[in-house]
Amino acid sequence: MDKLSGQSILDAITDRFETFEKSLNGQSKSAIHQVRKHAFQTLKENGFPAPKDEEYKFTNLTKALEKNIDFRSTSSTPSLSADQVASVKIPSLDAHNIVFINGEFSAEYSDDINVQGLALNSFEQASKKDADNVASYFGKQANYEKDAFIALNTAFSQNGAVINVKDNAVIEKPIALYFISDASENQPIYNTRNIMVVGKSAQVTVLEKFDTLGSAKSFTNAVNEIFVAENAHAKYFKIENDADATYHISNVNVAQERNSHFTANTIALNGAMVRNNLDIKLNGEGCEAHMNGLYVLGGKTHVDNHTTVDHTMPNAYSNELYKGIMDDKSKGVFNGKIFVRKDAQKTNAFQSNKNILMTNDATVNTKPQLEIWADDVKCSHGCTTGQLDKDALFYLQARGITKERARAILLHAFASDIIENLEIKAIQDYVEEIITARLEK
Repeated sequence: MDKLSGQSILDAITDRFETFEKSLNGQSKSAIHQVRKHAFQTLKENGFPAPKDEEYKFTNLTKALEKNIDFRSTSSTPSLSADQVASVKIPSLDAHNIVFINGEFSAEYSDDINVQGLALNSFEQASKKDADNVASYFGKQANYEKDAFIALNTAFSQNGAVINVKDNAVIEKPIALYFISDASENQPIYNTRNIMVVGKSAQVTVLEKFDTLGSAKSFTNAVNEIFVAENAHAKYFKIENDADATYHISNVNVAQERNSHFTANTIALNGAMVRNNLDIKLNGEGCEAHMNGLYVLGGKTHVDNHTTVDHTMPNAYSNELYKGIMDDKSKGVFNGKIFVRKDAQKTNAFQSNKNILMTNDATVNTKPQLEIWADDVKCSHGCTTGQLDKDALFYLQARGITKERARAILLHAFASDIIENLEIKAIQDYVEEIITARLEK
């Protein structure tokens, strides 16, 4: 029998899964756990992505994890102070705050939320209090048979948030999910699973933010399953500005119904190796999907954004804009796919990826793709990669602006439309401040 890719990881997590099962007690026979078991069996049969796997061609995450993460290690009990937790929150953001430390829900640092039309529980709580509801969504959108890291997450799913927004409910304040890794002593390794169900004609905004405190290496594997019902409006933000030794993978899987609107804003700023997968299915007429992404990288940071938009029904619209700035020896990857199915006539789908390389050592691999089976559509895609405009740089310097300041001005202008799309001022200011510090160093 041939050795599977990532066999050392599989050997290590087999013991972890057995220990995890024993900790579930009476829940080990639940419908939720049957999905976990099937996902783990699938993972053991298929292994992790091999170096020649097309989907991970430019991001050999399996090798990186085998080399840098000890999956047999056990995490120490987190001991973060209130000041440390406060340090990762977005200043001035008026939100319902939910905090997870090393994947586990922290009641101590989370808000007590009581909002009409909103039911919010940790995944562990929801699996006990409302198991049938969780089971009806768990594993339905995130396909663990196609992606090993979704399978890994599904097998160990116990932490995260389950958000239910009732029909016609408007949740005025954003829901901010703060995932903090305490890497002060040991390597934190955790899987987090969020399920977000937005009822008919409802409105909600959800933010996910990932931070690591401490210098030890860490691995975070996040999966979101988002269901947007008819006429609903949902916005999703992800901000990832992690430590230099952090390995992070995220899968966001979205299903939209008729006349629904969904917006995803993905900001990736730091980490050893980061992979963001965004998969949106437009399952009804009149759907709208907007995807905005910004990655500003330095050092040896590696960020890979993979997006898929699947148009299955007529008269739907999607618009995607990802921009990257690569400095030092950083590496960016973008792979965007748009599918327009045979029945999806009158589809409008647009995709653009633009990149600036600041040094000769920085690299980017970009691959926009269109697959169209309908004949009455408006679709376009494209990518650009280059350096700063030398004429514009000279123009600013000729007016007494230093080269460093001139460079920062041009890069801010390049990233400005993504920042404007963030809409919420506190989030805009937060991202702007990080980028300013990075560009004007």
